[in-house]
Amino acid sequence: MVGLFATGATSITFYIVYSLWFVSEVIGAWFIPRLRERGAIRVKRDRGSGALIFLSIFAAISVALSFGYRGVAGLPDWAFYPGIFLILLGVLVRQWSIAVLGRFFSLTVRVSEDHKVVNKGPYRLVRHPSYTGALITFIGLGLAVQSWGALLVLMVFFGMAYGYRIRIEEGALVSELGQDYMNYVKQTKRLIPYLI
Repeated sequence: MVGLFATGATSITFYIVYSLWFVSEVIGAWFIPRLRERGAIRVKRDRGSGALIFLSIFAAISVALSFGYRGVAGLPDWAFYPGIFLILLGVLVRQWSIAVLGRFFSLTVRVSEDHKVVNKGPYRLVRHPSYTGALITFIGLGLAVQSWGALLVLMVFFGMAYGYRIRIEEGALVSELGQDYMNYVKQTKRLIPYLI
């Protein structure tokens, strides 16, 4: 096994893809949604889930990169390429989901006065496709750094942070949107179509 940063080509490829992911999050998940914010907020019920996600992502990525750099719990060299593909796929799924949700997307859990159930695009298949995109990206990161240990750490942190966030978010949506959201819950899975 060569290790993530042993060759110039894999290092450059990784850092380009990692930078694209970072920029897409800053622009697509933070900057543009702030520009779209308008209308009264009926309820804010984040309960610290946004901070938990941020801290969990930071910690998990730090550990994953450290594992990749040091070659801890290594995977074969070929794992790098499907990993890069999955990072890019996850970014696309997440940004598509954010775009479809439009002004209802927020980094914190909140419900607008005119909030409605969105069930088009990726929301036809799952209730939280932007989190599905994040899951795909994290799986890709674990593979790209060529470490099953990193993959495990990323999945544990993802499960804790996003599991909590989904419970908080769905509670707020059921409370505020009522039967419309309950009907949607009956028709779709949370993260993976037809499974979870």
